[in-house]
Amino acid sequence: MQTITPFLWFDDQAEEAARFYMSVFERSRMLEVMHYGEAGPGETGSVMSVTFELDGQKFIALNGGPNPAFTFSPAISMFVECETQDEVDTLWERLSAGGETQQCGWLRDKFGICWQVVPRVLGRLLVDPDKTRSTRVMRAMMQMRKLDIAGLQRAYDEA
Repeated sequence: MQTITPFLWFDDQAEEAARFYMSVFERSRMLEVMHYGEAGPGETGSVMSVTFELDGQKFIALNGGPNPAFTFSPAISMFVECETQDEVDTLWERLSAGGETQQCGWLRDKFGICWQVVPRVLGRLLVDPDKTRSTRVMRAMMQMRKLDIAGLQRAYDEA
């Protein structure tokens, strides 16, 4: 059976990043830490890669060394759906610590990975057949950094 696993290239922070992400998401665990051997290319004994799970999703992080061609970009982001505003608030605060917040629920964490922290209800509000309502929700979302469920719902309910 096929599986798809996000594979993340870090200069030398793979284990630090994995441990950070595991501290953010409650159902997480380290699966494997691999070290460079004498054949390199990293220093013998240093961490080569880590395999970890966040909420059941497996990730692999590699210490591939600095390479300006291999950087993180918003073109690929981690999309996290949340049920409640408390979940949105908690994940937003934890993931953005040391990073930067962006528009529409996007942020870049301290390692450069882009995340979208999104309330699950947003999808339903944006696809409402009443285009006036869905347009109001889109406009409200475009004005937000961290998404606010009550604010999105108010935009949806406006008369």
